[in-house]
Amino acid sequence: MHDIRAIRENPDAFDDALRRRGLAALAAELIALDDARKGATSAAQANQERRNALAKEIGSAKKAKDEARASELMAEVARLKDEAPGLEAAQAEAGRVLDEKLAAIPNCPGSEVPEGADEHGNVEYRRFEAKRPQLATGKQHFEIGEASGLMDFEAAARMSGARFVVLKGQLARLERALGQFMLDLHTGEHGYTEVAPPLMVRDEAMFGTAQLPKFRDDQFAVREHWLIPTAEVPLTNLVRESILREEELPLRFTALTACFRAEAGSAGRDTRGMLRQHQFNKVELVSITTPEQSADEHERMLGSAEAVLKKLDLPYRIMTLCTGDMGFASRKTYDIEVWMPGQETFREISSCSVCGDFQARRMNARFRGKDGKAVNFVHTLNGSGVAVGRALIAVMENYQNPDGSVTVPSALKAYMGGIDRIEGHTV
Repeated sequence: MHDIRAIRENPDAFDDALRRRGLAALAAELIALDDARKGATSAAQANQERRNALAKEIGSAKKAKDEARASELMAEVARLKDEAPGLEAAQAEAGRVLDEKLAAIPNCPGSEVPEGADEHGNVEYRRFEAKRPQLATGKQHFEIGEASGLMDFEAAARMSGARFVVLKGQLARLERALGQFMLDLHTGEHGYTEVAPPLMVRDEAMFGTAQLPKFRDDQFAVREHWLIPTAEVPLTNLVRESILREEELPLRFTALTACFRAEAGSAGRDTRGMLRQHQFNKVELVSITTPEQSADEHERMLGSAEAVLKKLDLPYRIMTLCTGDMGFASRKTYDIEVWMPGQETFREISSCSVCGDFQARRMNARFRGKDGKAVNFVHTLNGSGVAVGRALIAVMENYQNPDGSVTVPSALKAYMGGIDRIEGHTV
C-alpha cells in the first residue's frame, strides 16, 4: 500500500518508479482522488460543525424565549441532518475509491534494482559450484520417481486431478527429512523462531500481504477462508494491527507448511512432474525489521536460504530480479535458482524479497522508537528457506545414479535413519 502523502510530496519520483515497472503515470490521478476525498471529508465535517453550532444557538434562543428564532434554527438543523447521510456516504465512497486504486498498484522498486521488462532483464548476483562432480544432464525427477514406484501421479490424478502427486516409501521420507533439516538449520543456526501457523486465513490477512485483491484467481477459497499460498501470509500477519518496541526488532519467524496455489496464470507450464503443484510443502522465512535494518536483513535472509543448498551440496546461482519480473509487493528480490540436470537448466527454488513498509501499511503494523514517542511502520521481508518439493527434485536429479537409485546427501542421512541411497521397490 502506498502513502498518498508521499505521492503528493514527490509525484515525479512515484511516476518514475511506476515507469520502471512498465506502468503508466498515476500520481496526478491519485492526487485528484485524494482531493475529492478531502473535499468530501470537509463537507461532512462542515455539516457536523454547523449542526453543533446551531445546537448552541437554539439553546440561547430558547433561553431568551425567542421561539420563532428557535424554530427557524431547528428547521435548519433538520435540513442538515437530512443531508448528513449523503455527505457521509460520499466521504466513504471517495475514500474507498482512493484506497482501492492505491491497493492495486505494486510496490516501487529500489533504485538499485536493474530495469527490465521480464526475466531476460535479471542479473546474476553470484553462484555456488558444488564440491561433488556436477551432472550436466540426466533423467528428470518424474522419470526417476515413476521408475522407482515411489512417485505416483496417476493415483493422485484419480483422487485430486492434475498437479498433485503421491510420494511413497523412502521418497516420502526424503521429503519429510528435507523439511525437518531446513527447520533445524534455520532455528538452530540462523536465529529464526519456529511457528506452526493456521493454514487458513481471512480476507484481511491475504490483503495484508498483498495476495488480495490482485491475485484472487490464484488462490483456493474455503467458505469464508483462504488456503494459504505460502506461510508468508500468517507469519507476516503475526504483527498486524500492533505496535512493537524497537528493542524487539528484528523478529524472525520460520514455518514448514503445506501451501496451496491455483496456478491460474500458469496454464500449460510445467505440466509434468512436481515443479508446479496445487499443493506443496515449503519452509518460509519472515523478518520484521526497522527501515534502517531491512537492507542488511535482506542479505542475511538470502544467506540463510543459501546455506540449505550449500549443505546439500547443490549447485545454484542467485539472480537479482529486474523491475519487470519482481513480485507485486517486493521492493527488491533475489531468486536462488538450483541446477536441474534433467532439464539442463537452473530453476527457482527460493525467492527472497524485501517489501519495505508496503505490507506494513496494509496491515497497520508499526513500531515505537527507542525514544518512546515516534511511531513508524515496520519493514517486512520474506523468503523461501527453501521450497521442499523443489529441493526434493534437485536432490533426485543431482544425486541420481545410473542404476536409477538416488544417493542420500550426507546432510540428510541422520534424518533418513542412516540410509545411503533410495532404490525404489527394493527399499
